[in-house]
Amino acid sequence: MNRKYLYPLLTVLIIVGLYYAEQYVDRQNEAYPESIKTVGDKTNSEFDDSYLPTSTTGVIVKHNYFSLSYSEAHEQAEWVAYELSKDQLAKNDFDRPDFVEDRKVKSKSAHWRSYKGSGFDRGHLCPAGDRRFSFEAYHETFLTSNISPQNNDFNGGVWNKLEQKVRYWAKKYDGVYVVTGGVLKDGLKTIGAERVSVPEAFYKIILDSSEGQYKALAFLIPNEPTNKSFYEFVSTIDAIEAQTGIDFFPKISSEKQHALESKIDIKAWGKR
Repeated sequence: MNRKYLYPLLTVLIIVGLYYAEQYVDRQNEAYPESIKTVGDKTNSEFDDSYLPTSTTGVIVKHNYFSLSYSEAHEQAEWVAYELSKDQLAKNDFDRPDFVEDRKVKSKSAHWRSYKGSGFDRGHLCPAGDRRFSFEAYHETFLTSNISPQNNDFNGGVWNKLEQKVRYWAKKYDGVYVVTGGVLKDGLKTIGAERVSVPEAFYKIILDSSEGQYKALAFLIPNEPTNKSFYEFVSTIDAIEAQTGIDFFPKISSEKQHALESKIDIKAWGKR
């Protein structure tokens, strides 16, 4: 083909390809528009202010079904917080979407390709399994602001078992509040062109506030394979705050915070 016609043709093909790629991303993003209300469901904006942690970065992003504090330096959330109510427990089998960047993070969240070939899973912080009660909620968990590099055996092992236990507690106690994330600090290994930090450990804090009475249980688990039970990694909230610099429940009174955060009470959660 004459070059006179080849280059214009290639230009047209590239423009058409970019157009359809953009349309595809937009369709993916339609899974979590700015305001969604599902029948029988309450969105994150209705409860998260009560127990929202502090942010060390000042970048708090509120989505419909979870909130997060984004760390641009580490290209991931330092925490993701959400309520898991009893009526949200479901096993709907939705098609698994592609991961997409979070448009609400002004500095842009990491691209999923940063994880490709890294040897680490794109580990959900708010689990997709906690958001199967609606199509929109499920798809929202595939924002890249909601993932962090996790060891495959860790993600599919002890961490997955803890996530299942959280769902059990949500059913048993008619809902719980969850805060989770990786411990972010200087000097961590990074992956991808965007240098996404690989946390050496992940934490998960579960709060039950039934009838105004508080109880909490926290876990701090190394990001590595283990055959140990997640109960072997129970931690005080104070210890996790010391490592992260985050105040997890700043709106609870100082007296109640001390009782919650300085002690470990596994028996209160049915563990004997």
